[in-house]
Amino acid sequence: MKTPCRIIAAVCAAFILICGLAVALRASYPRPYAETVRASGIPPSLAYAVMKAESNFDETAVSRAGAVGIMQIRPSTAEYICRRQGMEFHAEKLLEGNYNVTIGCMYLAYLLERFPDERAAICAYNAGEGTVRRWLADQTYSADGNILSEIPYPETRTYAKKVSDFRKIYEIFYG
Repeated sequence: MKTPCRIIAAVCAAFILICGLAVALRASYPRPYAETVRASGIPPSLAYAVMKAESNFDETAVSRAGAVGIMQIRPSTAEYICRRQGMEFHAEKLLEGNYNVTIGCMYLAYLLERFPDERAAICAYNAGEGTVRRWLADQTYSADGNILSEIPYPETRTYAKKVSDFRKIYEIFYG
């Protein structure tokens, strides 16, 4: 009689442990500003992966390079994107989550339109559009001018891998 009880107890404990782990992992991969992300038209898993890689969802983050907010947008980039979209730019609002995510998603959509390869667009989000264009023009880094075979900046290489890994996790958790 003791053996079946122990088996049931072990199965229940394992179930509780697995459910708790799943809840903890989902908490590490939140989906803030869902309406804004959905309205952006970019894949939500990609938007959230960029947010996690850029700031780990810290709305008050400020980088050494002057990028700010949850999506780490430089004020000059935000101003350019707002001007392109016919939207009023407010530098003082860049640390407001919804405003930052709106502009960050607009910038990501802009890069996805400019580069035929998503990985190149992600690299451009990190290293800059001009830098990635130079890499694509160099046969050392791109055989066809569209797809990067090598990412020369270690920081950008690490960033692109993080975004890709985070995106896969978001797709597993949320579909």
